[in-house]
Amino acid sequence: MPATIFVGQVLTPQYSLGLVALSYLVSFAGSLTAIMCANRLLKTNGLARFSMLACAAVALGGIGIWSMHFIGMLAYELPVPIVYEPMLTVGSLAAAVLISGIALYLAGGRCKFSKPGWVAASILAGLGICVMHYMGMYAMQLRAAMEMDLRVVAMSMGIAVTAAAVALWLAFHTSSLARQTVSAAVMALAVCAMHYVGMHAATMVCTAPIAARGLTLSETDLVLVVFSIIGMVLVSIYWLVTDVDIAAIRQRVVVARRG
Repeated sequence: MPATIFVGQVLTPQYSLGLVALSYLVSFAGSLTAIMCANRLLKTNGLARFSMLACAAVALGGIGIWSMHFIGMLAYELPVPIVYEPMLTVGSLAAAVLISGIALYLAGGRCKFSKPGWVAASILAGLGICVMHYMGMYAMQLRAAMEMDLRVVAMSMGIAVTAAAVALWLAFHTSSLARQTVSAAVMALAVCAMHYVGMHAATMVCTAPIAARGLTLSETDLVLVVFSIIGMVLVSIYWLVTDVDIAAIRQRVVVARRG
């Protein structure tokens, strides 16, 4: 790390490989949870179970995409301090969850999996991933201006839409745990690829001798926020899914006794 950073200097990033690997594992966990919830999305009468839709949306958007992104941002090391604007950070989380929910509903929440719905959902989800990603990038507050290579940005958008299409197809066409695990691994790889290609589009140029001040989230704050959200989401989904299973078992027992 240089002792002095000059105005106009291009800042060269480095990556913590441990955090890069962790970002993939977190995305995998969120993707697998979302796929498992998506397989429980439809009731026996063909209608959507909105509790499962909410779980899948939060798992995919909140863990598989958003948490992966900000762990990836923690892996992104510059020779100047980085803090995050709270409203954009929270807004990117809300956008990721909302768009994931809409995409899952369009693809398979209306009685059955629909190819037209899948195409629309893939485009929406891919663009949503990009919105979340670039909102998260612009949430960075540091003594540098961010210049974007639009060709690489377009490439990252193509990856996001393709990744969303593959992920949504797999989410509604896999039932065994082994296939769900493979699907989640592919999905996490695609989300991470979009993120790191998107980061490659950015060039940081130092613009000020000191960092701006104001209400921000430090990297320590961000770690606490990310892992608190991951923990609460996974515990809540486990409780809900377990409760749904117990209710289904009880219903089958009642029906069997009546028969």
